[in-house]
Amino acid sequence: MVALLRFIQIAFTALRFRLDLFIPREQLPRGARLLLSFTALLPEPKLSRGERLRLFLESLGPVFIKFGQLLSTRPDLIPQDIVQELDKLQDNVPPFASDTCQKIIESALGAPIDELFDDFDAEPLASASIAQVHTATLKANNKQVIIKVVRPGLESTIEKDIALMLVLARLVERFSIDGRRLRPVEVVEEYKHTILDELNLQREAANASQLRRHFANSELIYIPEVYWDFTRRNVMVMERIYGIPVTNIDELREQNTNMKVLAERGVEIFFTQVFTYNFFHADMHPGNIFVSRANPEQPQYIAVDFAIVGSLSHDDQYYMARNLLAIFRRDYRLVAELHVQSGWVPEDTPIHEFETAIRTVCEPIFEKPLKDISFGHIVLTLFQTARRFDMQVQPQLVLLQKTLLNIEGLGRQLYPDLDLWQTAHPFLEKWIQDRFHPKTIWQQLKRYGPEVMEQIPQMPHNLIDTLDQVRQLGDLAPELHQVASRMQTPDTRPKWYRLALGLVAATAAVLTAGPVSADMAFNEIPVHSWGFGLIGLWALLGR
Repeated sequence: MVALLRFIQIAFTALRFRLDLFIPREQLPRGARLLLSFTALLPEPKLSRGERLRLFLESLGPVFIKFGQLLSTRPDLIPQDIVQELDKLQDNVPPFASDTCQKIIESALGAPIDELFDDFDAEPLASASIAQVHTATLKANNKQVIIKVVRPGLESTIEKDIALMLVLARLVERFSIDGRRLRPVEVVEEYKHTILDELNLQREAANASQLRRHFANSELIYIPEVYWDFTRRNVMVMERIYGIPVTNIDELREQNTNMKVLAERGVEIFFTQVFTYNFFHADMHPGNIFVSRANPEQPQYIAVDFAIVGSLSHDDQYYMARNLLAIFRRDYRLVAELHVQSGWVPEDTPIHEFETAIRTVCEPIFEKPLKDISFGHIVLTLFQTARRFDMQVQPQLVLLQKTLLNIEGLGRQLYPDLDLWQTAHPFLEKWIQDRFHPKTIWQQLKRYGPEVMEQIPQMPHNLIDTLDQVRQLGDLAPELHQVASRMQTPDTRPKWYRLALGLVAATAAVLTAGPVSADMAFNEIPVHSWGFGLIGLWALLGR
């Protein structure tokens, strides 16, 4: 009964904001058109579709607000005008009772608040849909801290609202052509995992600790310390920071902040996180970023709220870097080829057609001065173009693109003449060079060497299994079948023959393996690549 009432509330709220207009009538089956025919009597909306969707989500409460914030990170699916409006979603909701909050803290930490903290402020510093924040002083070290507490009873509310979201998503997917393209059921499922992860403050604390370790003693950004002895699944205690909100431009100028350096450092932080550490803060909207007052000429950022982070696979990291370099060199052929090599688009994608499509959308962009070009929008445009060639954009790539847009927008707000490419280009060039530096290769060998050594005793058994599998490929590759059979009999051919065979087979092994990363398991390498490699090894070393 409660679920039915909630569903009715959602339906009436949707009509109130005329969300029925989001689905063209011609896309609906006849029955649905008849059912909604009465909406012709409703007044025409005065607000834009983005504003109406934002107000709809805000009126339905915390779970829907969070869902709207997730949608704003999916510009690959949602039109830009709606994304811009969803970015304005206010995550400020009334706080829950102070005595309830204190009971949660005491239950989680196993002691009365007065024994753990001094100056505990019962009035929350901030209140959001998932948690609220209080300030205090930690008795253990006399440090000023914030205490983040998850709202009670939120999991049951989330489960119920998400169940209703899934019903609505299936209806949209069934009755709308655009709905099928937008994959609403998949988006809601992704949201379910995201919001449930946010309920675990230990996860956020771990993210903060890792970022703090990456930027220890950095002049670029400061990450507050987590106090693990006082952190649980629903309570987190963290160092309190003081700084100027990055959106307070007037206050930043009053202290003579070097705005050019501040904007460029934001870009440098982003690329350092993505390409040096492969672990990036993916919720860097202005509300989560502050600027230290300590050194206005060389300003330092301060970040908070680490619930959402991102990382790329080694392959995606490599191909993203090379794509960005190729785009700004206008090497559209290479961009198309990299998309195929990375597996982002199918292998049978016609390279020439893909190259032409990329050139068509990128050339007008590059007619502008570099300082006026949006790096993030180029990546978005590239993904949208690739979607026409069956590219399935992975969530981590979209998260990266959205974070880049945030950083770029913030940088241009601080310093309108920011030339993103001037900062990014040398960074990417150096990263590509360092990736193949002998020192880097040696570090990878030291990191993964023990795993290789551990598998060496199993190699004879793996060799027999692989040869059996190579023989089974006879229908697909008769030449492999023949070579594998010949390996069972003595070879009387001259050494130069075996040398040539070995080199050819080794080359074939590399070419058929595709992109191989350092973290790839042995069983992930295609069996025919193993076959070619072992044939090459046999030929070069002799029996």
